[in-house]
Amino acid sequence: MKAQIIGTSKAIKDVLDLVSKVAVNDVTVLITGESGTGKEMVAETIVRQSPRLGKSFLKLNCAAIPSELLESQMFGHERGAFTGAISRQEGCFERADKGSLFLDEIGDMSLMTQTKLLRVLQEQEFERIGGNETIKVDVRIIAATNKKLLEEIKRGKFREDLYYRLNVVEIHIPPLRERMEDVPALVEYFLEDFSKKYNKPDLQISPGAMHTLQSFSWPGNVRELRNVIERAVVLSRGPKIESDDFPEKIRQPSPMPGESSDEESILTLQEMERMYVKKVLEYTGGNKLKAARLLNIDPKTLRSKLG
Repeated sequence: MKAQIIGTSKAIKDVLDLVSKVAVNDVTVLITGESGTGKEMVAETIVRQSPRLGKSFLKLNCAAIPSELLESQMFGHERGAFTGAISRQEGCFERADKGSLFLDEIGDMSLMTQTKLLRVLQEQEFERIGGNETIKVDVRIIAATNKKLLEEIKRGKFREDLYYRLNVVEIHIPPLRERMEDVPALVEYFLEDFSKKYNKPDLQISPGAMHTLQSFSWPGNVRELRNVIERAVVLSRGPKIESDDFPEKIRQPSPMPGESSDEESILTLQEMERMYVKKVLEYTGGNKLKAARLLNIDPKTLRSKLG
């Protein structure tokens, strides 16, 4: 299944709208957001909608490669340039010529490498490590970071001129806890994917389990939700995923920041029931008949519980 940006919240609709606008224009994009929000997926979507579709699309995680090797990965090297360089090697910029390059975790790049990257962005040219030949390239850069680069600039960890070169258009992806209305759509998407993968095509998720997922704050964002659904699909033994199929931390989440555990904050059973019915109604897109079927109650009863 091809990865997609899933959600119905205004935040995700705004992201999709911005993606569609920047994709067709050959502009440098900076994607920001916490780890696990789907920055790489946004980059892939931009490339799929761009005129460079079908050309080289390379990905490089700047945090996963030691700084002394990152330059070689980006710009390549000549034979004998350093110990172990037994032959010439082309870097990502050279191999991505006429295509796109996704630089993930750009905030972890050393200042020296940032300086060399700035030149490529400005001049579209560079030299391999240990070489004198100037190589011209035409590469679209899409960068991403989970760091607050303006704060990194103040700390002297990131070049201000590089920041503005990268941040021609910024696409910020909000954390999942700020767009909880996207959880049902994401769950259905992952459930369909993993049900096929693990040969459980008729597997569904119970309303109670969905409520549990919508009550968790998801510090690991969409990536964490995806992992939880995969685990539940693997462990489930019945026709539906239940809350018991989730890890304990999902079933019994800690209070969100600012939440009170005082007795005054405890809801009555009637209030909790009304909140739950509203959640199911949100899940069905406002379809009261479908919500009543999921809750196994009469539509009139559903209306009375809503108050």
